[in-house]
Amino acid sequence: MILRPHFALLFAAGLLAAGPVLRAAGPEPAAGTDTPRQTIVRAIFAADDAQKREIIATLIGQDDETIKVLLDAWRKDTLFIYEPPGGGKIAVLLAGDRDAGGAQPAFRVDDGSPLTDTAGQPLRLVGPDLTAVEHNSSLRRAMKAVLDLIDLASSDLTKRVQAIQAIGRTQSVEKLPALEVRLKMESDPKALRALREAIALIRLKEAKDEVKLAALGELKELHTLSSTDFLQRTLQEAVAKKNVPVANAARAARKAVEQHRSAVDFFGTLFRGISLGSILLVGALGLAITFGLMRVINMAHGEMIAVGAYTTYLVQNIFGAGLTIPFFGLSLPVPGMNLSGPAYQCYFFAAIPLSFLAAALVGIGLERSIIQFLYRRPLESLLATWGVSLVLQQAFRLMFGANNVQVSSPTYLSGNWTVNDVLLGWNRVFVIGFAVLIVFGMWLVLTKTALGLLIRASMQNRDMAACMGVRTGRVNMLTFGLGSGLAGLAGAFLSQIGNVGPSLGQNYIIDSFMVVVVGGVGSVGGTVISAFTIGGADQVLQQYLPDWAPGLSWVPAIGSFLQNLAQDAAVFGKILVLGAIILFLQWRPAGLFVTRSRTLDE
Repeated sequence: MILRPHFALLFAAGLLAAGPVLRAAGPEPAAGTDTPRQTIVRAIFAADDAQKREIIATLIGQDDETIKVLLDAWRKDTLFIYEPPGGGKIAVLLAGDRDAGGAQPAFRVDDGSPLTDTAGQPLRLVGPDLTAVEHNSSLRRAMKAVLDLIDLASSDLTKRVQAIQAIGRTQSVEKLPALEVRLKMESDPKALRALREAIALIRLKEAKDEVKLAALGELKELHTLSSTDFLQRTLQEAVAKKNVPVANAARAARKAVEQHRSAVDFFGTLFRGISLGSILLVGALGLAITFGLMRVINMAHGEMIAVGAYTTYLVQNIFGAGLTIPFFGLSLPVPGMNLSGPAYQCYFFAAIPLSFLAAALVGIGLERSIIQFLYRRPLESLLATWGVSLVLQQAFRLMFGANNVQVSSPTYLSGNWTVNDVLLGWNRVFVIGFAVLIVFGMWLVLTKTALGLLIRASMQNRDMAACMGVRTGRVNMLTFGLGSGLAGLAGAFLSQIGNVGPSLGQNYIIDSFMVVVVGGVGSVGGTVISAFTIGGADQVLQQYLPDWAPGLSWVPAIGSFLQNLAQDAAVFGKILVLGAIILFLQWRPAGLFVTRSRTLDE
């Protein structure tokens, strides 16, 4: 966009222009006291194009939605001059549906009210019968300058920052004065940082070296990730022109950005590792009870996770419009409450306890029907629960279909929190926080309640507990239900991170078993430590393996194989984690923490 030199001053002055006073048509008021509507009317009736451009320029920086509407209408030839029978001229906007004669409702531009006749009845006018407000290329450029900068003064911080960043990326020198004036008026730290970056990026286009050096120093201090390409371009231009001071400053700024990028990657990887560890922890806590304490190899534990996830899906639809489930060839309608707004967004609070209860009931049913006959028979329990897992997966396919179903996150879990360019997803933050609560709750249950005492007594020496009057059968049932319910909670949380399908639990069952075994069979504390260790190691390897792969080329025979495998960092990371776990168990077969009991010692 090319503007005349005197427009730079008008850009700065326009940011201060405001119009709190509404006026009807009459003598022209002084500039700066008009509303945006009245300013546009003055521009329409100005004597020549130069005056029109100057008046339009005073709209720059004002936060009023009508500016965009009216200037767009002007450019699209929907503003007209209406001459009433009594004389005079009125600027009007034609908008709305046309009738059979082509007439549309007419609105006054100066105050937005409907145009009326002498009797006070709204008028409908035909556009071709009126005189359209004229415009040319110079006026359209002036309007574009206003529209490009209109969001600079927006009350919406996100929109304001986006407008600032967009202007900075254009590196348009003509818009620099408007940014400088806005810098003096801005108070929000995020917007101030964006303004400093945008001004520095524009100043990189200046011809004077001292201005470029100052801009590069500012970008080095800000070290924003978005400035990388601009710094690289400036460096290439400086090297081509053999401008050593500018080239050195660009290199220093680029190095600061790369250091910041490394820090962002590190903390982002750390956060993802903690969140993955939390997911593994929630999934493995139930297994730590059923497998670690009860010595039951429950291969259907993953399906308990899926039960919790599908329960969340059902609750979401019950809060909404409902759904129909094809239950073994029959159509089973599930009515919905048709809630909306905050009431609908509360569905997840209801889904959390219901997911626990649904999975716990399925687990209790499994224990009463199959598991209670297979205690102290690990191989038989493994085969039986594996068969149950296949049956449950097929049941999910029959009821919900083979394809994944989508569980939409509530608004309070769908955003993210940005800390120094590190994105922290609210859903993952929620999982981390809830995992901490679950661990604390499990500790309270196992150490501070009568049920926990009975569980520990039964699991350490079942025969002695029975001799002391403990109803071990009921304890076994409640313990298995508790472990299954925790798996259901894991499914509820996983539904907020990805899609829900029949094989959802199978993606986590192996990792959950590894967490329990590495932490120490029967040790809840060891489960917590191993979950975060395995989750963090997995994310670190996925992040940095592609960078390390080129250094493996010197390894004889397997160097190229490792480099090819590293291209799929997720698979390679899991392979290395599994290899590390195997080596660790060779050193400590009982895991991190060994649980001592009479049963184990026998």
